[in-house]
Amino acid sequence: MKVDDLLKRLENAKTDEDKRREIAEYLAQTFGDKEIRPVYHFMTKDKTIYDFDSYEDLLESDKISPEDAYVFIENDYLTEYDSVSYLYPFLDRVVLLVDAYLSKLGLKANVYRVIPATGLKYVAIVNKFSKTNSIVVEVADIDNIVANTNLPILILRNKYIDDEVKEIVSRFSSQKLFAGYDFRRAEEIIRGYYENHDKLLVKDVADIIYAYSRIFQPYRIEYDLKSKRVIASFERKLF
Repeated sequence: MKVDDLLKRLENAKTDEDKRREIAEYLAQTFGDKEIRPVYHFMTKDKTIYDFDSYEDLLESDKISPEDAYVFIENDYLTEYDSVSYLYPFLDRVVLLVDAYLSKLGLKANVYRVIPATGLKYVAIVNKFSKTNSIVVEVADIDNIVANTNLPILILRNKYIDDEVKEIVSRFSSQKLFAGYDFRRAEEIIRGYYENHDKLLVKDVADIIYAYSRIFQPYRIEYDLKSKRVIASFERKLF
C-alpha cells in the first residue's frame, strides 16, 4: 500500500471515530435528559430522533425519505445490573443488528421492526441503568458489522419479508463468531466471569472481547445521569 493511500485510510478512520463519538455523546445526553420509552428509534441526518412508529408514519406520508435515516437506535431501561448489557451490549442485540441491516437494504417486514431506511450509516444501543444511575451508549458502523459477520446480502422476491426474517435471525445468531462461540454462549461466558467470578473463563473472555472489538469496533460512552457528564469515552480498538 502506498504511503498516501495509508494516510488517507487513517484519516478516514479518524473522521469516522469522531463521528461515532459525536453521535454517542448526543444520544447519551438526549436519552439521559428525557424519559424516553424503550423502543426502536431512528436519528435522521439533521439529528432529529423519531420513534419507530413516528418514523413509519412520516415515511408513508412522504414527509421524510428513507435516505434521511442515519442511525438505527435501540434503547432499553434496566432496573438491575447486567454485565453483558453494560459491558458488551451488542452481544445480546442480534435482532437489532438484523433489523438495522435489512432496513438499510430498503426492505420491510410487518412482524419485525424492518422498514426502508436506506440512508442508515450507524447502529446504536442506549442502555439506561437505574441502579447505577448511568447510561451506556455504543455506536457502530453497519457496513463494518456486515463485513465482519458474514451477514448475507439476501436476494428476495419482494420487499415484504416477514417469513424470511426469523430464519435470518436464527442463522445469524448461530454463527460462531466469538472465538468459536455463538452469541448466546458468548453471553453466558461473559456473565459467568463477571457475575459468577469464574476465573477459569478468563482466556475465553479475553478471546470474546477481542472478537467483539474486531467485529463491532464501537465507540463507547458511559454517562452519569446525576452529574450529567461523560465518565468514560473511548473506541474499542485492537492492539
